[in-house]
Amino acid sequence: MSEHSTRNIKIVVIGGGYAGTVAANRLRKYGGVDITLVNPRPRFVDRVRLHQFVAGTGEAEVNYGTLLGDGVRLVIDNATRIDTAARTVELASGQALDFDYVIYAVGSTGTAPSAVPGAAEFAVPLAELESAQQLRARLEELPLNAAVTVVGGGLTGIETAAELAEQGRAVTLVYGGPLAPGFGEPGRRSVVRWLSQHGVAMVKAAVTEVRPDAVVLADGSVRLSALTIWSTGFGVPELARVSGLRTDTLGRLLTDETLTSVDDDRIVAAGDAAAPSGQPLRMSCYAAGPLGAQAADTVLSRIAGTEPSVISLRFSGACVSLGRHSAVRQIARKDDTPVNAYFGGVVGAAIKELTCKLAVWKTRREARKPGSLIWPKAGPRPVLTTLEVA
Repeated sequence: MSEHSTRNIKIVVIGGGYAGTVAANRLRKYGGVDITLVNPRPRFVDRVRLHQFVAGTGEAEVNYGTLLGDGVRLVIDNATRIDTAARTVELASGQALDFDYVIYAVGSTGTAPSAVPGAAEFAVPLAELESAQQLRARLEELPLNAAVTVVGGGLTGIETAAELAEQGRAVTLVYGGPLAPGFGEPGRRSVVRWLSQHGVAMVKAAVTEVRPDAVVLADGSVRLSALTIWSTGFGVPELARVSGLRTDTLGRLLTDETLTSVDDDRIVAAGDAAAPSGQPLRMSCYAAGPLGAQAADTVLSRIAGTEPSVISLRFSGACVSLGRHSAVRQIARKDDTPVNAYFGGVVGAAIKELTCKLAVWKTRREARKPGSLIWPKAGPRPVLTTLEVA
C-alpha cells in the first residue's frame, strides 16, 4: 500500500458490457480509487435482447446513468492499446489514461468468416448494436414473405429465427453442426418442435457461399435469401494481442485462476475475453456478471495486499427464447453439462425473461450497494498444466 498512500489508485475498466459495468460498480467498495469506464458507445447494450430489437419486439439499450454508481467516470472512446510499461491505456481519440490496474472486459464480437465467399460482404452478423440496427432497417424494407436465412444453430440463431417466424416471416435456419449444442435431447426436440410448428425450415448443411440474394450449400443447392443473418459464433477484439499480452488462439487474454494476466499482475480480465488457465468459461451473460465481480475483487485484494480468490462459478443451465411467449430452459450440472430435463412453453418464457431482467437488475443493485452480487459457488476448477498460446 505504500506506493498508493499519497494518492487515489487509478483503475481503468475497458468495456462497458455485463462484466465491465458490474466490475466498475463493485470497485466502489474501496473508497480510495478513481474508476474510469471506457466504452465505445454512450449507452449500455443489453445483448441478450438484440434479437428482439432486430425483430422490433423489444429494445436493447439502457442509459448508463441508471446503471453506474456515483464516482464511476464514463469515457466514450475505443481503447487501442495497453502500454504496460508506461501504465497507460491509449484511446482512439489520442488520449491516454494512466492506470494502476486495468480490468480487461472487452467482451466478444460477431464474425462472418472470410473463408466463406461472400459472407463478409452479403451476410450481416448479429452480435453488436450496429449490425442489429442494420438488420432491423433491412427487415423493415422487406415484405413479410421475403426469404430470410439465419445461419447458425446456436442459441442466437435459434432465437433470431424464432422471433422472425412468430411475426410471420419466411425463415430458413441453416446450421452445419448440432442444433442447440449445449442442450439435452429432450430440450432440443422441444426447440425443433416449436420451430417446425411456426414454419421455420431447418436445413442441416454448411454454407459454402453467400450471394446478395441467395446462399449456396455444401451439396451445391441454392436457396433464395433476401437477407442473410450470420450467427455462427463469436470472436474477441484484438486489444490484448496488439498490446503484446499473451492470448489463446481466439484472442482471449490468458490469465490465472484469479483472472490475472499471466504477463502482468496489474491487468485482470473478465467476461467473454478472459481465458483462465487457457480454459475459458462459456461466453454468456450468465458468466459475465460473476466474472466482473471476481475481477473487481481480485483488484481490491491486490490493493489490500491479500491473496485473491480463485474462480468458483457454478452453471445451472441455459435459456433460449422462442418468440415472445415460449422458451426452453435447459437444466445443467454445475460444470455446464446438460441433463435430460428442461422447462418449456410459458414457464420457460417466464424464466427466460426473469433471467434477462436480472442481468441489468444486478448491475443496478451493485451500483446502489457495491459488493452485493453473489453467485453459486462450485469449488476450484481443474487447471491445465500448459497454456495454449496464440
